[in-house]
Amino acid sequence: MSISHYSPDSGHLPVVWGRVPQRNMNFTGRTDLLRNLHEGLRSDVTAVVPHALHGLGGVGKTQLAIEYAHRYRSEYELVWWIPADQPMLVKSSLAGLARELRLPITSAGVEEAAEAALDTLRRGVPYTKWLLIFDNADEVDEINAIAPRGPGHVLITSRNHSWQGVVDTLAVDVFPRSESVEFLTKRVPHGITTQEANELAEALGDLPLALEQAGALQVETTISVKDYLRLLDEQTTRLLGTNKPADYPLSMSAAWALSVSQLTTRMPVAVELLRCCAFFGPEPIPRDLFDRLPNEFAEGSRLAETLADPILTSRILRELGRYALVRIDSASRTLQVHRLVQALLRDDLPQEERVVMRNEAHLLLASAAAPYEADDTAAWPRFSGLLGHLTPSGVYRAEDPRIRRFTLTMIRYLYSSGDFESAQMLVERCIDQWQSGGEDQNVLSAQRHLAIIIRELGKLTESFELNQHLLARMREVLGDNHEETLLLLNSHGADLRFSGDFSAALHHDLDSVTRHEAVFGTEHRRTLRAMNNLALDHLLTGDYAKALALQSETFRLQRRPGSGASSMNVLSSWNGLARVMRLSGKYREACDIGEDAYEFGVEQLGVEHPWTLRVAKDLSIAKRRDAKIEEALDLAQRLHEQQVRTVGMHHPDTLAAGLCLANAQRASGDTVEALRLIEELTPQFRTMYGADHPFKYGCDTNLALLLRVNSRAEEAVALDGRALEGLDRRLTRDHHFTLTCAINLASDLAETGEHEQARRLGEDTLTRLRLLLGEDHPLTLAAAANLVVDLTKLGERSTADDLVADTLQRYLRVLGPGHPDVDVAERRRRLDFDFDPPVL
Repeated sequence: MSISHYSPDSGHLPVVWGRVPQRNMNFTGRTDLLRNLHEGLRSDVTAVVPHALHGLGGVGKTQLAIEYAHRYRSEYELVWWIPADQPMLVKSSLAGLARELRLPITSAGVEEAAEAALDTLRRGVPYTKWLLIFDNADEVDEINAIAPRGPGHVLITSRNHSWQGVVDTLAVDVFPRSESVEFLTKRVPHGITTQEANELAEALGDLPLALEQAGALQVETTISVKDYLRLLDEQTTRLLGTNKPADYPLSMSAAWALSVSQLTTRMPVAVELLRCCAFFGPEPIPRDLFDRLPNEFAEGSRLAETLADPILTSRILRELGRYALVRIDSASRTLQVHRLVQALLRDDLPQEERVVMRNEAHLLLASAAAPYEADDTAAWPRFSGLLGHLTPSGVYRAEDPRIRRFTLTMIRYLYSSGDFESAQMLVERCIDQWQSGGEDQNVLSAQRHLAIIIRELGKLTESFELNQHLLARMREVLGDNHEETLLLLNSHGADLRFSGDFSAALHHDLDSVTRHEAVFGTEHRRTLRAMNNLALDHLLTGDYAKALALQSETFRLQRRPGSGASSMNVLSSWNGLARVMRLSGKYREACDIGEDAYEFGVEQLGVEHPWTLRVAKDLSIAKRRDAKIEEALDLAQRLHEQQVRTVGMHHPDTLAAGLCLANAQRASGDTVEALRLIEELTPQFRTMYGADHPFKYGCDTNLALLLRVNSRAEEAVALDGRALEGLDRRLTRDHHFTLTCAINLASDLAETGEHEQARRLGEDTLTRLRLLLGEDHPLTLAAAANLVVDLTKLGERSTADDLVADTLQRYLRVLGPGHPDVDVAERRRRLDFDFDPPVL
């Protein structure tokens, strides 16, 4: 839970109090530790250094951190609690902080949101007085690299003594005897004397967690201290006789065993549910996981009958809380079991019972996620609440098909929300585990998800090869029209587009749509996703009319209430509509549609979600075409910075954003900086796509243009000539990518004095564009305007005058007066067109 309110002392800056557990009302002592910690944190004036509380399990490190946060909260503007024992939880919690700070992030893009939160803390804007608490941070190098250095404070709790020498540390030990006695007399106010408290503390080794267990049992059962000590001695003797490894303090093991023994007598069903909780993570467990199990998950569940009775379930959970075996947080509606208690519970069970209880935990997790789709942004908070229990419960080891489907759903949630690294880690673990049982549907599905993840990470060849092999295996194992085969069939179309084989992608997706319609129906969300891909294929092969018709129909159906289409699918289709309008020459309409799509993406997915950034790139291009140069450049600069920061330079989206920026820089007149940038990008395009890819040739076309306008026309002629040959070979001359290159090559030739060659190439290009795109398309008009320049230079004034009159009349009708392209054509100057790789 997080709370923001307005503080009069902070200039109306919202005070953020986030996810800090409830204060333990029985907290006792630790005065010196709290004072030393407070002074240590406040003494770092020039360079704030994280502070770590380290000590053995059960000594109260977490409780001390909670008490510190509550006791000194008035000194901070922001306090945020981060469960730090799993990498994906750290990122998820920091992403939650980004949302709380109202950074330009919503519920998506976990990696990006986490980095945005850390960046704002490092800068101290708007908060300088902040406290970040990393709880159970045992991975020193990983957490130390994440912990922000800035004007605020970082507090770490850990069992790992390796923090010493890395940050300032404070050792936390068991209670001094006086504090043990104080704690027990406070916890059991009417049933224990100072002498009895002293004897109890001696027997329990002054361990705070063991004292809490003993105190709770005293309150709940009114057992006398004498009897408790006798039973504790019996439990200790029994434990010593088992010869189990001493992984936990013996006093804690005995105190816990005594509490469980007493609860078993009083309410055995509560112990059963507690044992199930031992197989969750030590993070908060959502209370509603213990609601009635749906029939699908009730089968084979030992707890199903108990959970079907909500009154009994509430009694059990409250009883566990009274015995201090679980910690209930009413505000966040969660419950939590200490990791030491969980370990003791697990170790006390025979192996066959561990299997049963682990499966119970799996069923509860799976049932909690079952009603939701992984790409439904409204369900992402629910999935986020389950993340902390995936690895500790070992879902990837489950053989139950229901649990494997749940795990696949969580993998899809992770990469849909932008956390590709966590998704890859989990899916690879699943594949390694599941393959030992043979190649069934779930194994094949996991491999399909892996291919999507690695493609999103920019590993295009690896994804293509995996999907190609996988599609053959699915057809053999599952059949051509199996649901899983069709999902892969649709995904593999993107591999073909990334390979540059747009014609093959078109034929592939025509078959895919036909199969989707036959299996799912014509308006099913999966069919609509396949239709969206087919619309892109039509666009890439130059059939703008078909692309527009299909894209419009797809978008209309996806926007209908109840369509089931996810926000990402809607956004992709919305952006596709804006893109086909732009490439059809309707720049203003493309800007209007693109603005709407971008606002939708920011609202639904977040400003740094991969799909929102892709929409931003296309919107910048549309603005540039519509002569909104300053807006286009500003958006392109921000986009490129975001892409470099979030996915690095060597990623298809970053390369596309880089070209977009270079093109915007050229349009704004900064041709020197544009050339510098594109010279950096050109070898990366070759590395990413290969030497014979349309996108590589498109990048070469842009480089040639900038070479020419920077007085290097001879180099431009040679480079555009090679690019045109490559595009002819890959796409044919009658493709808009190829004809764009031809327009620019004609300008290169003219610049070097080869006016007759420029004229012949220009005439051929204009004829082809009129047939391909129509006489009124801006690219056709640009070819015509350039031909006017060549005809004039060659002395064919009459022909040039007729052509310019017709071209200007069309230009004014299409783009309107005042558009820069119209002005250039009126002055009989050359027009240049550049290449922008589309989203695939």
